[in-house]
Amino acid sequence: MATEIERKFLVLDDSYKREAFCKHSISQGYICSDRGRTVRIRIRDDKGFLTIKGPSADGGLSRYEFEQEIPIDDARHLMTLCQPGIIDKTRWLVRSGSHTFEVDEFHGDNDGLVIAEVELKSSDEEFTKPAFVGTEVTGDRRYYNAQLRQRPYKDW
Repeated sequence: MATEIERKFLVLDDSYKREAFCKHSISQGYICSDRGRTVRIRIRDDKGFLTIKGPSADGGLSRYEFEQEIPIDDARHLMTLCQPGIIDKTRWLVRSGSHTFEVDEFHGDNDGLVIAEVELKSSDEEFTKPAFVGTEVTGDRRYYNAQLRQRPYKDW
């Protein structure tokens, strides 16, 4: 079983753009976004993905995650079956020590929101925070993408 362990932070400024070694355009929708389980379709650049996530544990720090690449045409078709509220964002990848931070710059109804997350091997693993990383929001449901679909940042 694959367990995703990650911590999330608000971003203080746009210095991550200068530090990034890569960026991707992402659109994602949710076939199911019930509390405790989500089924997500993602299009990242020219690739499609199906992701299933279980309930959060450890105060939002970890959860079961299954992800499988699927043909892009299937992903485009499945996006038409998703619940209303597509998430659009640019993901910037930034190295910090031995970790890579994924910095999501949201667009559309979530414009102005920027979140950095780092995946860990264990909940107590140490990591180096880049200077652009601010307040930790791990476990705050408002910042879950499935929640941003239902209650976008512009409505806060």
